[in-house]
Amino acid sequence: MGRTETEAYVLTRPKGQSGPMIFASPHSGRDYPAAFLAQVVLDRRAVRSSEDAFVDDLFGMAPEMGAPLLAARAPRAFIDLNRAADELDPAVIEGLMRVPHNPRISSGLGVIPRVVAGGRAIYRGKLPLSEAETRLRQFWHPYHQALAGLIEGVRAEFGQAVLIDCHSMPHEAIEAHTRPGQPRPEVVLGDRYGATASREVMERVEAAFAGAGLRVGRNAPFAGAYVAQAYGRPSRGVHVVQVEIDRALYMDEVRVERLAGFGGFRDLISGVVAELVSGAGAAGRLAAE
Repeated sequence: MGRTETEAYVLTRPKGQSGPMIFASPHSGRDYPAAFLAQVVLDRRAVRSSEDAFVDDLFGMAPEMGAPLLAARAPRAFIDLNRAADELDPAVIEGLMRVPHNPRISSGLGVIPRVVAGGRAIYRGKLPLSEAETRLRQFWHPYHQALAGLIEGVRAEFGQAVLIDCHSMPHEAIEAHTRPGQPRPEVVLGDRYGATASREVMERVEAAFAGAGLRVGRNAPFAGAYVAQAYGRPSRGVHVVQVEIDRALYMDEVRVERLAGFGGFRDLISGVVAELVSGAGAAGRLAAE
């Protein structure tokens, strides 16, 4: 396997790419800069509450199975790689003119987040625009350059690219969006209601998770954010499915620690990855031919 490490990401490539699958984890970064921690008003556990903790580990077997894994190093509370670079929040960044209405920015979840889970403020005041621009230059742009390069390289080789954008979701978010008496999904797949992946790809991804015994929902409450919107182009052979996994299945959300059964759950997800890679490999070879 080949491994590239930068301050923005870790990219692990397989010895030989077996098909069009790509896995990426933009929110599992946990390299918290000391200068950032000195700025925040939250304790270390609270500032990690919006992190997709351990998701890169759950999907860590992908390169051994023939698919690359791109994992962010910078944490989501520091910079959100699943937002557009221009989703800047004037409530937390000095020197910005008023921006068009954007519900993500209004809720404090722009590319430089103002809050973490539960709407808790990260900073006492505002950050200079120059600092926001530095974060974008050092972390956002390198990550997305790497992701775009992966997608184009795989599409050129196999005729299509299938990106699994890997995330986790708070257990309480699922409870809040599940009707009484209805089964609560353990995995939510987002394709922007069919806009970012073909029906065939979405059905294949759903079948892989359901075949592992997981309850799967689609597009509610998470339909896919910037990565899906920016890269998902089924008409060009680029498919993006956002995957959200219930954190309660593998971690203690309060302590931000792996549960005792984490290894077994990771093995289960590794089986899902193997199913996706092997199935997509056959489809990719046919598309290339």
